Amino acid sequence: MTSTNVVKRAMRDAFGETLVTLGAENPDIVVLAADLAEAIRLDGFAQSYPDRFIQMGISEADMMGTAAGLALAGKIPIATTFAIFATSLGNQPIRVSIAYNGANAKICASHGGVTVGPDGATHQAFEDVALMRMIPGMTVILPADANEAAAATRAIVEHHGPVYMRLGRIPTPVFTDPAEPFRINSAPILRDGADVAICATGIMVPMAVEAAETLASDHGVEATVINVHTVKPLDGETIATVARRCGCVVTAEEHSILGGLGGAVSELLGAACPVPIERVGVADTFGESGEPDEILEAYGLTSAAIVASALQAVGRKR
Repeated sequence: MTSTNVVKRAMRDAFGETLVTLGAENPDIVVLAADLAEAIRLDGFAQSYPDRFIQMGISEADMMGTAAGLALAGKIPIATTFAIFATSLGNQPIRVSIAYNGANAKICASHGGVTVGPDGATHQAFEDVALMRMIPGMTVILPADANEAAAATRAIVEHHGPVYMRLGRIPTPVFTDPAEPFRINSAPILRDGADVAICATGIMVPMAVEAAETLASDHGVEATVINVHTVKPLDGETIATVARRCGCVVTAEEHSILGGLGGAVSELLGAACPVPIERVGVADTFGESGEPDEILEAYGLTSAAIVASALQAVGRKR
């Protein structure tokens, strides 16, 4: 993962390309944008299927209500904007018009977490997963890389029911197998180890793999790495089984440590398998402006932070 030869690609690029392919396969797909079509890579779909692309303008709540209506009319709407706008400005119609009605709408949000960069606190969503996780019936997905983003896009279209999928802005390491099918409500194990379980989601997954390699080579600690791409519904069986075997857990997410993956895993294991848990994520704070790599370092969202938390978790176990 640390090699300069690692290929990097933005999830939003894979998302946009996959939509074009899916648009040819399924005439019921309708894509909605809130004045951010270029940023979310919707130009290809808009050009290929102009009659199924709706530019809503800066009107996120209206877009979510429209998506609900399209879903209830038998279409598969894909409502897109930045994560902060989808889950704050669009929250009420997502909750009432989409989720309460069980509408088959997909909310696909880009620019989640700290890696929005220079746009700063107003555009950085640290709480979006928590907000969507709390809505009854909502499936919440964070792909780990561009390959998984493409597979997840296909999977959510085939899945019936409301979905929130968060995509990253910046290019990140591509490491998953493009031929691997994406199963909602699964948590694939990427590496086996008996000393500590690392549950990671989104762009923190490749960092978790790198951290596990460092733990093994520099500290003699063997880690299991779990790619928790579906934060809700959580694959509780896999996570609890690994937690019992390892005896301690680290969670890693580009999100607040409150209410996201760390919260979900803590809730699960508090009831099923109480073990020491360390959470890598953003503290109870707002963001700030800066280049993505600088912000990741400033907020402790690094493989080194995962290593430190894993050693702390192992120490608590002993």
